[in-house]
Amino acid sequence: MSRVANRPRQAADRRGGTATGPRRLLGRLVGTAFGRAVLACLALAGWALWTGGILDGPIARQVRGSSVYAAPGVDLDRAAAERVIGNRRLVVLIMEPGADLREACDDTERAAQGTLVLAMSRDGEDWDTYGCSRLGGDLGRAVVTETTIGRGADAFVDRPVEALKVIVLNYDRLVRAGLVPDGARTISPSLPRYLLAGGAVAGVVAGAAVLWLGGRRAGRLADARRAGRDARADERAALGAATAVLAQQIIDLDGHAGPAAPAHRRLAADYVGLLDEVSEVDDDAGAVRRLRERVEELSRRAADLADDAASGRRGTRGRGRR
Repeated sequence: MSRVANRPRQAADRRGGTATGPRRLLGRLVGTAFGRAVLACLALAGWALWTGGILDGPIARQVRGSSVYAAPGVDLDRAAAERVIGNRRLVVLIMEPGADLREACDDTERAAQGTLVLAMSRDGEDWDTYGCSRLGGDLGRAVVTETTIGRGADAFVDRPVEALKVIVLNYDRLVRAGLVPDGARTISPSLPRYLLAGGAVAGVVAGAAVLWLGGRRAGRLADARRAGRDARADERAALGAATAVLAQQIIDLDGHAGPAAPAHRRLAADYVGLLDEVSEVDDDAGAVRRLRERVEELSRRAADLADDAASGRRGTRGRGRR
């Protein structure tokens, strides 16, 4: 019974462990500087996509960078229409007959900030219009501009570009009357895009600086290692030369050791032991230096034995002449 009763608890523990696994991983990620940087980049990218209009409809996407939107099936020379409007703070939406103009105007709430939006569609022999002001200000001024901007366009139902000219004249009158602020429409990327661009430039500059500094450090390290290898090679060459000189000194002592023969044999034995150490020495500069000092010591002993042998020969020749 106890085993059966414990099975639900074990299953719950397994489910809890499965659920807490991603949480634990997320906690470890957030707890590191790299994880926080990744989360910040993701948040900035999401902000840039949202402010850039990733959720916008076709109308909003069009008017973010243009002053005219023409619905599919509407006969309109868009290039001529944009030239008529120019850089005014005016956005015109020409919809298909029977379209919901209010909804079309509402779709431009974030994409056409700072402009006066006019949605229009053909309704028989007239234009059906709906205006919405994104210019700010008091409600009375906004109502006047929204109801005035489309007046007189009904005379050019078959010629949308000419109707736009009338709308532009109405807009200019509103500007002169002080109901619409004067100035051109500015279309600029959102702040997150500036941040992403600045971050990309800063990343490139920082990466180049890190690579340059790393290259310089690697060059210095490589130069130091090469200088160390050259110095060790010189030390080994000097050790080999000193060992060869010592060997020649020992060979020269073989013929006239005389009374110093025991000292000569000890010198030869020390030289043989030294050769074993010289053959096994590595690139340790300290070990090479110590071996060289020992070679120099043995060389001095050999020179002393040679001087003793030479002085003994001179004394023998002097007694022979007497």
